[in-house]
Amino acid sequence: MHALFDEENKHLQTVLEKLRTAKTKLDAIPPYEGKDDVEIIMDNMRRTKRDGLQRSLNEPYFGRIDFEEQYPKNEMQQIYIGKFGVEDEETNKIIIVDWRSPIASLFYAFSGGDDPVTYLAPDGHIEGLMHLKRNMMIRNQILNRVVNSYVRGEDNLSGVADEFLLYKLQDNKDNKLKDIVSTIQAEQDKIIRSHKNKALIIQGVAGSGKTTVALHRLAYLLYQYRDQIKAERLMIFAPNTMFLDYISNVLPELGIGNVKQQTFYEWAVDVLDIPSTYTVTTLLQQHKNTFELHTGMLTKDNIERFKGSVAYQQHMQHILDHYTANAVPKMDITIWEGNSIPYEKMHTWFHQEYQIYPLMKRRERVIGRIQRYINSELKAFEKHEQKEYKTKANKALKQYSKKWPNYTALSFYMDMFSKPSSLLSPYTDSIPEEFKAKTKKMLKERHIHFEDIPALLYIHQTLFGTESERLYDHIVIDEAQDYSPFQIVVLKQHAKNQSFTILGDLAQGIHAQYGIWDWNEMQTLFPNEDSDYFELQVSYRSTAEIIQFANQVIGKSSQPCVLAEPVMRSGQEVQIHEADEKQLPQHIKHILQADNDYQTYAIVTKTEQEAIVLHEALQQLQVNCNYMTDNLDKYEGGISILPAYLTKGLEFDVVIITHVNETQYTEEELDIKLLYVACTRALHQLHVMHDGHPSPLLSVTS
Repeated sequence: MHALFDEENKHLQTVLEKLRTAKTKLDAIPPYEGKDDVEIIMDNMRRTKRDGLQRSLNEPYFGRIDFEEQYPKNEMQQIYIGKFGVEDEETNKIIIVDWRSPIASLFYAFSGGDDPVTYLAPDGHIEGLMHLKRNMMIRNQILNRVVNSYVRGEDNLSGVADEFLLYKLQDNKDNKLKDIVSTIQAEQDKIIRSHKNKALIIQGVAGSGKTTVALHRLAYLLYQYRDQIKAERLMIFAPNTMFLDYISNVLPELGIGNVKQQTFYEWAVDVLDIPSTYTVTTLLQQHKNTFELHTGMLTKDNIERFKGSVAYQQHMQHILDHYTANAVPKMDITIWEGNSIPYEKMHTWFHQEYQIYPLMKRRERVIGRIQRYINSELKAFEKHEQKEYKTKANKALKQYSKKWPNYTALSFYMDMFSKPSSLLSPYTDSIPEEFKAKTKKMLKERHIHFEDIPALLYIHQTLFGTESERLYDHIVIDEAQDYSPFQIVVLKQHAKNQSFTILGDLAQGIHAQYGIWDWNEMQTLFPNEDSDYFELQVSYRSTAEIIQFANQVIGKSSQPCVLAEPVMRSGQEVQIHEADEKQLPQHIKHILQADNDYQTYAIVTKTEQEAIVLHEALQQLQVNCNYMTDNLDKYEGGISILPAYLTKGLEFDVVIITHVNETQYTEEELDIKLLYVACTRALHQLHVMHDGHPSPLLSVTS
């Protein structure tokens, strides 16, 4: 083993010297500040290469494979794999292969055996024999660990790869998500390397790395399709702004910048440009009372589900079709006596000559054409007569324009419910009266609920089309179980070639009164040949004990859920404590002091008010902690206090859940999912605290 370490350490020093030399040469070239396009491109290339070398210096590579290509070369290749590909300045040979390259796929996909292996290269399938697979950990230019997970002809190495993975998973959390380039598993790699023109739908259990996989997929697509995809035309939809901050380091660590990242709510408000006199609720704001006060339960039969359904989208489409067919006012326009434009001509302009344009652009074109006709006809008059006739014509055009509303998405939607006669169709009448009444009241009070946003976006796209700056090469949707089918239909109009990565976990569907109950609701939106479905069942986050406990909680759900399979990383048993309201702060302080070897802690309450009260009590006990709210932009790490519904997507070394009693966490579907979400945030330790009678979701007795 010492000889193996010495061999790799010697190679590392050689590589580091080459990296330093290459970077020194680049550093000596001053930045270009001129305007020559070619020189600007060259300077950008040097900057990119310099950045890659700088990142590579700390951790040049993490793996090695020895691969014997059998045809056509019949040669052995010793391949080192890192985050960034590096070429030897003197020999022009690649000394580090980029993890996204075709041959690097062997490192992730190969799991042992002496049979020939293949990988897909640009020239087709390359076949050969694997002789060695080696994992390495290098930090700050120091080789810390070397293990062989496969050596041709040797036995008993099957568990070494898992051992190396477990070694990496022992790391404590800080306040940022990290890349997983060195530990990508075969099932994750298959997703990452999928073709770009696919809608990938990924059911991933808590801790399966689905978010990280999606981010690595973006990095792969930019590498593999560099001539077709640009970073600034990629979009990530995340559940909240705090989560965006939490994942903000991953893409830069992979050398990727300029990727657009927003919540769906923020993006929609930007698109719709809703007047400031209206309030628009987020999904969380709408459901806060459900989480905290049990004012509502998860149900498939409600107005939110209906407005997020494909059925409601079809209602919108029928109404828009009806409006399109009847948009042109059924009247001639008399610009002055003896000179008019017949309805039939304007109808032809709208439906034939301008049919390639969205509806409001067509209206604009027709009215503009009328104006040009007026200007042309005015030339037949003497100058002293033109003013009179121009006044008549402009008055006629103004009256005509009033008959043809210049709609926004919001004004159109309001007319649907307040002036149905202007758009009357059988499809408007078929919307349930209860839903129409609630929506009319909401709009009259200048409120827009989250479930109405997809309909407004759909109307906007029909009226104005899809803006070029919002047409994306690829879209990632995280926590997609909280999206409605109508939302996906809207976003399909913004994705080139139906290129999506859609990921989530039904077991964490705490917004299921709006979102989906089954992934089939998403799959049916795409043709079979344009989509793929994957399940990630292995959880790399939590210990086996925590996962087993969380599985018992979610096992009480009436909804079929994919249960997590733990990596065999064992730890402490889940600790269940009884502490009344007065004892609780002191009890929590004791746990925090006993487990002070970790970096991140979460104290999870059921309600926002409980979090506020507990935060104040802990501050009085000199416990330095952060109270996290739904409008927080940054996750600072350390000790955090937050309600269960805000923990989704985050992870912590230690989690303490409070008030897990029979009134706070009942056997209702929503409570089961909230407790499951809270439990699965923990990497190493989970403490569950109850006052009075414990929740029936716990395997304890009072």
